Amino acid sequence: MRRVTLFINGTCKNGKVVAVYGTLSDLLSVASNKLGIKASCLYNGKGGLIDDIALIRDDDVLYVSEGDPFIDPQNEAKVISDQHGAHTDWLTLNIGGRPFTTTRSTLVSKEPESMLAHMFREKDVWGNKQDEHGAYLIDRSPEYFEPILNYLRHGQLIINEGINIRGVLEEARFFGIEQLAEQLEAAIKNSQPPEDHSPISRKEFVRFLLATPTKSELRCQGANLQGVKMLCSHAEGASLKGCNFEDPSGLKANLEGANLKGVDMEGSQMTGINLRVATLKNAKLKNCNLRGATLAGTDLENCDLSGCDLQEANLRGSNVKGAIFEEMLTPLHMSQSVR
Repeated sequence: MRRVTLFINGTCKNGKVVAVYGTLSDLLSVASNKLGIKASCLYNGKGGLIDDIALIRDDDVLYVSEGDPFIDPQNEAKVISDQHGAHTDWLTLNIGGRPFTTTRSTLVSKEPESMLAHMFREKDVWGNKQDEHGAYLIDRSPEYFEPILNYLRHGQLIINEGINIRGVLEEARFFGIEQLAEQLEAAIKNSQPPEDHSPISRKEFVRFLLATPTKSELRCQGANLQGVKMLCSHAEGASLKGCNFEDPSGLKANLEGANLKGVDMEGSQMTGINLRVATLKNAKLKNCNLRGATLAGTDLENCDLSGCDLQEANLRGSNVKGAIFEEMLTPLHMSQSVR
């Protein structure tokens, strides 16, 4: 008695071993019952059609068809292998001349909507160019790509010392790796030093003043100049907006005889300040607190004093030609002004 192994056409799984007896029709009937199909023809392993039962030898492997042409089971097995291994096969990327070897799964699984995932999810869909060694050519920076590849491997953002994080961010954006780009943006933001809005001290201001050439512009907006002494100083054109000259202890700032031409001191706190015989021609003193200030003999020509508080300020002998006194917080009494 002969026996054979039967498989459905095109497959090499779930075969059935049966005895061969009677006619070819008898064998097809047995095959139909065993495999659950309507068997109509048999093929050998090379695709040859069996049309006589005498051609069947003991232990042959036969493929049963319902009438369709022979399908090589080896090709079918290769297709299945490709489908199951499509994301696990190894490949090499040539990034800016440097090779990186990884798996297809690494490139497509972590960020499935990224450019890398679309490039390598299916084989050769994008027609990626390859070098002489078969590595896929990508014209990007290798040092910035390495942290990205490691992120795709294990999900952690690790950037070695000496690597500019902004360069890594640009690569992440280029490859469309959005989650990583968000992490990098947050890391950059957290690495920035907080803005220092604390006022500078009098000592610091004097140091800045001494170090500034006479023809250079000096900006010290918002400086803390409580009780500062700047007699006969030269600060022409300086920006001193929002500075605080008031000392809680009662020590009054002294800028007597100072050259403050064109200075911008808008919004500064200058209660009781001494600006006697100082030059403030064309200066901007809008909305300043000059309550009780000494402005005797001060040159205030074309000075903008609109919105200022000049209560009890001494303006005797000052030059107020062209000065602006609009929107004053308190009325200016004649006893304060020119006599």
